[in-house]
Amino acid sequence: MIDYAETTEAQFDGLFNVHVKGVFFLTQALLPLFADGGRIVNFSSGLTRVSFPGFSAYSAAKGAVEILTIYMAKELGHRGITANTIAPGAIETDFLGGSVRDMPAYNDTFAAMTALGRVGVPDDIGPAVANLLGSENRWVNAQRIKVSGGQNI
Repeated sequence: MIDYAETTEAQFDGLFNVHVKGVFFLTQALLPLFADGGRIVNFSSGLTRVSFPGFSAYSAAKGAVEILTIYMAKELGHRGITANTIAPGAIETDFLGGSVRDMPAYNDTFAAMTALGRVGVPDDIGPAVANLLGSENRWVNAQRIKVSGGQNI
């Protein structure tokens, strides 16, 4: 977490290099390998729709990924390639040093914000990704799909 007023240009650049520039240029480099009718699934965050102190630069980068995904969908649509974004809620991962996974207070706080009464685990996200990658979802395109167990509703 980096408070807005304390965020340095280097921290900002680091977040955008990984989350935006990396997605942009890696996908561009891989386009010759993509089959027509292929699928792109990018990752955003629930933090693009709900503010939480300390995440302004990170959330701005993830918001940029959401817009980039819409442009990918439009510009690659002629090849039948779809592009969508998954926006997870709080998940028990290494994010923030594993705080949601390893700190009961964080876990409990986010679980209380979630309709299903718990935070997510990686296995909650995988099926949504697999679903988007399937040929039966060829008509789902340019969407931001929140996969959060009903966090912040």
